[in-house]
Amino acid sequence: MKNDTLVLLLNLGTPDSSSVKDVRTYLTQFLNDPRVIDIPYVLRKILVNGIIVPFRSFSSAKIYKKVWTDKGSPLKIYTESVTEKLGEALKGKADVAYAMRYQNPSIESVLTEAQKKNYKRIILFPMFPQYASSSTGSALEEVFRVISKWWVIPDVQSISQYFEEESYLNAMANIGKSFNFSDYDHVIMSYHGLPERQVDKVYNEGLCSDRDCHHEYNEENKFCYKAACYQTSRLLAAKMGLAESDYTLSFQSRLDKKWLKPFSDELVAELGKQGKKKLLVFSPAFTADCLETIYEIGEEYQEIFEANGGEKIQLVPALNDSDEWILSIQTILEKNFVLGK
Repeated sequence: MKNDTLVLLLNLGTPDSSSVKDVRTYLTQFLNDPRVIDIPYVLRKILVNGIIVPFRSFSSAKIYKKVWTDKGSPLKIYTESVTEKLGEALKGKADVAYAMRYQNPSIESVLTEAQKKNYKRIILFPMFPQYASSSTGSALEEVFRVISKWWVIPDVQSISQYFEEESYLNAMANIGKSFNFSDYDHVIMSYHGLPERQVDKVYNEGLCSDRDCHHEYNEENKFCYKAACYQTSRLLAAKMGLAESDYTLSFQSRLDKKWLKPFSDELVAELGKQGKKKLLVFSPAFTADCLETIYEIGEEYQEIFEANGGEKIQLVPALNDSDEWILSIQTILEKNFVLGK
């Protein structure tokens, strides 16, 4: 019997392969998104197509080769597995599919197939726990762009962030609890970085720095990525029994100095200089392990740590396709939306 509801998981995307050509294609699409690099059109084209992509394609391809598996990109493998497992969990209530904001399967191609099935409602579930315009915002915008061209538009519902949901926090905390915190000198919670100007745009007046996003999460800053990251860390630390002094929040993957601070690489170096020998690193903004976790944290930061006197960085695995993550998504969906007929 046909389900009336489609749950569409939305993830960032990945190159089709680790070849220079496919990495170049991916970077070109990704970095030309005005929600990712939010500068005037002409400047963005010059910067991305004339400088960043030509110079980064070869080096990025080398890095992608390091994380690539026989089955392909870890991000895509985990997203496919989550889609299959969630489909089984929601059998009889909703169909489940996934789409990538950049590259394949594209949002447009997946929605084109969905249109043929004449669903009564489509529920959008971005795989990003904290809202950011460059991730959740961009994915939702692309969905709305495609669906806006349809003659018949079904019910379309979405969730913008869910880091406060108990099921998400429990799933993350339980992975963390599999490690003995006493074996480590310090815990880092590393989030993907953003330009400071992007969190400033959340507010109608003033700047993010005018608010106390480090310590307070409230009605005004509820869609500020920085505030959401700090709140995620506080809630996650409480679940795991960590004191405020036991961990430090930081931001990784920056392009320049005008991104959210503190920077993860600089923090790792500083902790090494302080005599810390073993670090445990969470990545709560990533629901699936990918280049940023496997390589950037697992390899690059390991080298930085060792160069500054440290010994071992232990990456805490992302939720990936764990049974708890599947249950968490199901719980969030059933709490916020009506599934089934």
